[in-house]
Amino acid sequence: MFIEVCFLCVGLHAASKLYKKISEKILKSDTAYQDFIQKKIDPFFGNIRDQQLQTLSHTEVLPKISKEEKDANRRLGVASVNLSGALVCKLLYPPLLITTIPVTLWLCLRHFKNAYRSLFKEHRISIAVLDTILVLWGTLAHYFFVGALSIFLFSLSEKLLSKTRDNSRKKLINVFSQHPCYVWILVGGSEVEIPFEQLKTDDIVVVNAGEIIPADGTITSGIASIDQRALTGESQPAEKGTGEQVFASTIVLSGKIHMRAEKTGQETVAVKLGEILNHTTEYKTTLESKTERIVDWSALPTLVLSGLAYPVAGTSGSLAVLLSSIGYNMRILSPLSTLNFLCITSQDGILIKDGRALEKLAKIDTVVFDKTGTLTLEQPLMSNIYSFNGLSDNVLLTYAAAAECRQEHPISRAILVAAGERKLKLPKIDDKSYEVGYGIRVILSDQLIRVGSKRFIEMENIPIPSEMEEIEAKCGNQGYSLVLIAVNEELAGVIELHPATRPESKQVIRQLRERNIMTYIISGDQENPTQNLAGELGTDRYFPNTLPEQKAEIVEQLQQEGKTVCFVGDGINDSIALKKADVSISLRGAATAATDTAQIVLMDENLKCLTHLIGIAEKFENNQKKNLMITVVPSIICIGGVFLMHFGIYTSIILYYGSLFAGILNSTKPLLINPKKIDSLDEFSQNSLKSNRPPA
Repeated sequence: MFIEVCFLCVGLHAASKLYKKISEKILKSDTAYQDFIQKKIDPFFGNIRDQQLQTLSHTEVLPKISKEEKDANRRLGVASVNLSGALVCKLLYPPLLITTIPVTLWLCLRHFKNAYRSLFKEHRISIAVLDTILVLWGTLAHYFFVGALSIFLFSLSEKLLSKTRDNSRKKLINVFSQHPCYVWILVGGSEVEIPFEQLKTDDIVVVNAGEIIPADGTITSGIASIDQRALTGESQPAEKGTGEQVFASTIVLSGKIHMRAEKTGQETVAVKLGEILNHTTEYKTTLESKTERIVDWSALPTLVLSGLAYPVAGTSGSLAVLLSSIGYNMRILSPLSTLNFLCITSQDGILIKDGRALEKLAKIDTVVFDKTGTLTLEQPLMSNIYSFNGLSDNVLLTYAAAAECRQEHPISRAILVAAGERKLKLPKIDDKSYEVGYGIRVILSDQLIRVGSKRFIEMENIPIPSEMEEIEAKCGNQGYSLVLIAVNEELAGVIELHPATRPESKQVIRQLRERNIMTYIISGDQENPTQNLAGELGTDRYFPNTLPEQKAEIVEQLQQEGKTVCFVGDGINDSIALKKADVSISLRGAATAATDTAQIVLMDENLKCLTHLIGIAEKFENNQKKNLMITVVPSIICIGGVFLMHFGIYTSIILYYGSLFAGILNSTKPLLINPKKIDSLDEFSQNSLKSNRPPA
C-alpha cells in the first residue's frame, strides 16, 4: 500500500510538473503571438494612433493590449488557420472538411452565449441569433466551408471593432498621477525627506517654488503665489499666506511655505473630485454605433425571410438569405471605415480614442468651452507698465526681467517675452547679488531691486502710493495680475499682465457659428473676465464662477433641452463635465484627469483643427451611408434572387464578396486620398513636442 501511495505521489508530481511546463509554453507562445500581432499586424490598422497614446502615457513602450483585444487576436488567429485548412480541404479532398467542425463550434461559443442571453433574458432577436443559426444549420447541412468562412468573418469584424474602441482608458481616473514621489516635512526643526505615501495628518510640509502641494492644509508660515487653475479654473495665481488654505495638486509658482497637512491621500479635495468622476455615469458606456443598431434591427426581418425561403429554395436558399443580412458586411465595413478615418485624424494631430465619438461629432449642435487653459494660454501677456517715480517703461521692464530671468513659471516667462520683444539687454547677475524668497531681490548697479506681489512689497516695509489702489481695483475686477517693482526703498512701478487668449480662438468660434453650432463658455473664474472673453470671441452665452459639479449640471441641462453637446476642457475641474458630454475633447499637456477622461485629444495643443475635425466627422458619416447602400443593394438582389431565381448559398457568397470588395474600396478611399502622412514615430514625436508646456 505504501509503495502504491509513493508511486501515486510521484505520478501526481510528474503530472503537475508536466502541466506547469505545458502551461508555461502556452503562455510564452501566446505572449510571442500577441507581440507579433501588435508589432507586425496592428500597424496596418494605423499605428500613429498607438504612438499618440504612447505619447500621452509618457512611456517609450507600446500601449498595453487590453484583455478584449488579446481575445480578439487569439480568435482571429485560430479562425484564420481554420479557414485556411477548410480551403485546402475544399480544393483537395472535401470529405476532410469535417475536421473543421470542432474549431468552428469552439469559436462560436461566445455567439451561442450571446444568442441565449438575447433570446431568453432580453427577449429579442439579435444578430447573435442569426450567427448561431447560420453556423449550426450550415454545419448540420454539411456546408462546412460556409461555417469556417462565417466564423472567420465574425472574428475579423471583432478585431476591427476592438481597434476602434477606447481600450486605453483607465477604469479609474487618478488625479494624483503626477504627485511628488517624496515630500519634505519638519521634524524637530529639521527638514526630513519622506515618501509621499507616508505623509500623515498634522505633518508640517515644506513646499518650495516649482513644487506640487502634496496635501490639503493650512499655511503655518511663509507666503507663495500658487497656480490653482487645474483644480479651480482660476486664471490668476492665488497669493497665499499664513492661516490660509491650500490644496493638493496645485503648484507653488514662487515663494516658500510651511503647511500643516489636514487631508492627505484619499481625503484631499482633488481625490474626492476624482472619486466623483469615477462614480459618474458616462454617456459613452451606453453608446451604440449606428451600425450596431442597424445590424440588430435587421436580424428579425432576415430571420423571417430565411424561414419563408425554405419551402421555396430549400436549405441552401435559407442559408443564402441569412448570409445576405445587412449586418454581415456592415460589421466589417463600418469598423474598417472608422479605422481609416481614425488614421486620417491621427495624421492631422488628433487622437480619437473611441470611434463612436467620431459618429456623434457629426451631430453636435452645441460646443461648450472651459475658459482658463482652453480658450486662454497658460502664459499671460504684458499689457501696461505704470511708473511711480519717473523711471521709463523700458528701465522698469529691464529690472523686472533681470530679476525674473532664472524663474520658470508663466508670469516670469511673460515678463521675459515682453523684454525680448522690446530687445532690451539684460544685465548679468552673479549669485551673490540674487536672492529668491517670497519675492526676488537683486542688486543692480548698487541698487536693490525687489520684484513680487503687493504682499511681498508690504512685507519689505515699502510704502504703497495711493495711485496703486485704483490700479489694483481695476485689475482685480478684470482678473489681471500685477507684478510690483521697488527700487531701494521706493515702489518704482507696476507691470500689468492679462490672460492671453489663444490666437486661434476667435476664428474657431466664428467657424462654429457659421456651421450653426451654438458656443458657450463655462469658467470657475470671476464674472468680468469671463464676460469680457465671451464678448471678445462672440460666444452665445457664458457661465462664470462655476464649480466642477455645476459644469456637469450645465452640460446635462443642455442635453435635456435636446442639444448634442461637445465639451472642451483641460483641468481636473472639467473632468466630470467631460465625462457627461456627448463628445469630450481635451488638449495634450492638460491635466491627466482631463486627457484620461476625454474621448478626443488635440495633440498639437491648439484649437485650430476643431472645425476641421467636425468636417472629417461629416465625411465619415457620408462614407458610412455609402457603405450601407453598398451592402443593402446586393442583399436585396440576393434575397430577391432566392425567391425568384432559386439562388443558393454559393451565389450568395459571390454577391457577398462583391459587395464586401466594393465596400472596402469605399472605406479605404478617404485614407488613400488624404495628403498628410506621418510615417515614423520620430517625425510624430518632433511634431507633437514643439510646445514646452509642462503637464498640468
